[in-house]
Amino acid sequence: MAKAAKSASTGTKAASAAAKVMKSKSASKDEKAVAASALTQKGSDEGTSAKVASSAGKILKSKTASKEAKSAAASALMQKKK
Repeated sequence: MAKAAKSASTGTKAASAAAKVMKSKSASKDEKAVAASALTQKGSDEGTSAKVASSAGKILKSKTASKEAKSAAASALMQKKK
């Protein structure tokens, strides 16, 4: 019998990082959208949309994105709808 897949949700550290991004005056629109998505998924079974996942990928590749923005982006990508 196959095990049921564990549903992913944003962890406490990633949620804290996402909250910092949301409060940041220097965070870009995409960084805030990804952070909002990660926060929405805290304790939820919701997944990340394709648009937000695309933004998250760009943030992870960025040399200028903050550590917090990258943490939120990674969390959002882990929850991408398949």
